[in-house]
Amino acid sequence: MKGFVDLEESYPFDLLEEKTTLNDVIDNHIRKHTLEQTERNAFFVADLGNVVKKNIRWKNVMTHVKPFYTVKCNSSQSVIEVLAALGTGFACANKNEITLVQSLGVTSENIIYTNPCKQVSQIKYAAKKGINVMSCDNNAELLKIARNHRSAKLLVDIATADSCEENEMSLKFGATLKDCKHLLESAKELGVQVVGVRFHVPSSNSNMEAYLHALADARCVFDMAAEFGFNMNLLDIGGGFSGTDGELQLEKVCDTINPLLDIYFPSESGIKIIAEPGSYYVNSAFTLAVNIVAKKAVARDSQDQSEVVVSSVNGEPFFVYYISDGVYGSFANNLYGTVNAIPILHKKPNSGEPVFASSLWGPSCDGLDQVVEHCLLPELSVGDWVIFENMGAYTLEQSAFSEFQRLPVYCVMSISDWYWMQEVGLTLETSVKNFSCAPSCFQLSQEEGFPTASLSGISA
Repeated sequence: MKGFVDLEESYPFDLLEEKTTLNDVIDNHIRKHTLEQTERNAFFVADLGNVVKKNIRWKNVMTHVKPFYTVKCNSSQSVIEVLAALGTGFACANKNEITLVQSLGVTSENIIYTNPCKQVSQIKYAAKKGINVMSCDNNAELLKIARNHRSAKLLVDIATADSCEENEMSLKFGATLKDCKHLLESAKELGVQVVGVRFHVPSSNSNMEAYLHALADARCVFDMAAEFGFNMNLLDIGGGFSGTDGELQLEKVCDTINPLLDIYFPSESGIKIIAEPGSYYVNSAFTLAVNIVAKKAVARDSQDQSEVVVSSVNGEPFFVYYISDGVYGSFANNLYGTVNAIPILHKKPNSGEPVFASSLWGPSCDGLDQVVEHCLLPELSVGDWVIFENMGAYTLEQSAFSEFQRLPVYCVMSISDWYWMQEVGLTLETSVKNFSCAPSCFQLSQEEGFPTASLSGISA
């Protein structure tokens, strides 16, 4: 396709010439799907340059906080390898995530194990692989760790004061200050090292006061630990960094926590501060294209109201569209009310074309499989494509109604972003060496006026 730089077939992403956009990439793959009559009626396009820019933004704003990317948010190998090359750490929740990250050359010192409910077999696996830093919020979990991982270094996971009624995580996970004292006492008796504190403020909570309370509580736990003889040196401020308004929220969090960090955890204290961004890195980097597989027009006076959620207007039909992915796949977040999916038509409507009340549903025909409850769209046809932006977080799991294990992910990067990486090439190279990644992870060179890429076998 014109606008694409031809790379060897072994390269799993395309470098885009100037003026070539993500829309051009989507158009190209839709044409390929149409010409090849493929059954893959949905796919992702991932802009790896967007991930790189988010990391640069993080370093500019959160200057003293090292990111440990939350792998469960998006475990695409391309994302993991790019972030590894950029020097981030990784927060893993299970054996598979640990295996993936270590297979890309990430050292155990740059991995933390954050699952609050760890299986014994996976604790043993972490011990075998040298993953020592892990979170804990209760005595039962502490006892499992003490019996199966003698080199473990614990982060006491504390509960956060959360005024957001939608969040129930603070009720399920995290120790209160009273519980922390008992946990530290038990850890001392069992001979388990405690090296720091971890907390998590969810992105659904826009009240920055939650960080104020959490940091004050963390300082209390550090002081408690000192009384038991623990010399703690690690503070994990968790995740909850938005992937849609990430830059604005990042600055708000930074402005909120920096004064308190200077008071409670000053740089001269030697305490290392980390965080667990997930959605922040990947949400806006991924765009999803889906296909309309079926449609139904419901008249206003129809007796069948089982799928109609709003009344049509002026006797016009209400259109129900079924698309090739749903809440049992890429739109799983819809079940929790954490995503507001906004459909964008691939085929641009004609000026003045009438629009109709519509809803979009997944392919399962399940009453819960609703992607968009109500929107105004021109009449669409089976085979038309619909685009959804900001689809990089918690979207890549296998759909129960898809023939394929995972939707294909087509990775791209603009030449301007690639040159940007070349400009900071020394920083990237240093990060790779310090991070003990494969030296071929990012090889920057130029040939015949175009950059060539080698990402040591990156694939989605």
